[in-house]
Amino acid sequence: MLNISKNPLYKEVQIDHYTSLQKVGDKQYYRQLNKFLLAFGIILLVILFLPWTQNITGYGKVTTLMPGQRPQNIQSQIPGRVEQWFIREGDYVKAGDTILRISEVKSDYFDSKLSERTNLQLQAKNESSKAYLNKIEALDNQLKALEEELNLKLQQASNKILQSHLKVKSDSIELEAALTNQSIAQKQYDRVVALNLEGLKATRDVEDKKLKLQMAQAKYIAQQNKLLESQNNVLNAELELSRIKASYGDKLSKVKSDLYSAKSLELNNRVEVSKLENSFENYSRRGDLLWVRAPQDGYVNKIYKAGIGESFKEGENLLTITPAQFDLAVETYVRPIDMPLIHLGERVRVQFDGWPAIVFNGWESVSYGTYGAIVVALENDISPNGKYRVMLSPDPEDHPWPKELRVGSGAMTIALLNDVPIWYEIWRQVNGFPPDFYKPQTSNKESK
Repeated sequence: MLNISKNPLYKEVQIDHYTSLQKVGDKQYYRQLNKFLLAFGIILLVILFLPWTQNITGYGKVTTLMPGQRPQNIQSQIPGRVEQWFIREGDYVKAGDTILRISEVKSDYFDSKLSERTNLQLQAKNESSKAYLNKIEALDNQLKALEEELNLKLQQASNKILQSHLKVKSDSIELEAALTNQSIAQKQYDRVVALNLEGLKATRDVEDKKLKLQMAQAKYIAQQNKLLESQNNVLNAELELSRIKASYGDKLSKVKSDLYSAKSLELNNRVEVSKLENSFENYSRRGDLLWVRAPQDGYVNKIYKAGIGESFKEGENLLTITPAQFDLAVETYVRPIDMPLIHLGERVRVQFDGWPAIVFNGWESVSYGTYGAIVVALENDISPNGKYRVMLSPDPEDHPWPKELRVGSGAMTIALLNDVPIWYEIWRQVNGFPPDFYKPQTSNKESK
């Protein structure tokens, strides 16, 4: 009864006769309850002023630092069909071990002797290239021979032209001499005729001089003909020189044309040889791809294409291999509001799934089942889940992580920050404020 009313009920009604009211209204009970509430309030007040270590929690999974140590899917570079499996799930394989034999599904590669036939074509093309090279060499020699012969013919024609010019000059001199002789003979004849008329020379002398004059005139005419013949020989020699140039020009052009054609065919043949070499190498490499081998030591986790005769496309996953040797790490995510408080080299605690732990956030000294880790990488771009990714590696100064850990296991991380009173932490959490900004001792040392 609270006795709030101004008309107290207990003065008009006798409550001593009611057992329930007697038990409820026991004043000793109230005194004990008041003592308990007072003690609880004092303890709660003391707890509010106890120290509390602020922390940042995150959730992630176990992974590896090196990309090559993470579980990897094995694909085939070519489409094919499953013919024979040499392993089963859970088997340990070494690098280079044969895992699977496949067969071709494209009709272009059904020929089992495709590489051999391509090699024969390649050899034939190589022999054809050698024949073209020999033809080029022969045409080159023929071209050189024609050029040498042309030079000789040109020299010969030039010498003949020179001889003809000299002959013209010689005939011109002889013509001048014949003209002089004719003039002398004419003067002698006129003088003898004049003396004959005066009776000083006999008629026979006149006849002799007339004969000499006629002989000189005939010789002069003959020398003129000879000079004209020599000049004609000059023209003929020059014409012969032009003919030689034209004739050998045609021959040289034909040989050069054949030479260039042979070189062009040889270059085309070289291109075909290169293509055949490429095809031969591709066919040889493709034949090796019919055997799927393990890229590294590891364990076979899951087989996706199990059925014999099952077809698949290039790049399609066939199985998954987990490397046998790997360096464990933890991939965790933190909120953007907590990201400025995470620093490289900072030590954090990690709780793994499957390892029981009693964790009181803020009291690392009374926590067990957690393991030490160091921040080794911070992601600068936000992840699709709206948080930032942080990579952790084992702390060498702490006890080692469990050997039974496997990649993909869950993990929860705790990063310890500043020490504050509990009432301050409750007030911060209620108002949604971030933890107090701080710098770890390693950062302070580096800045100094």
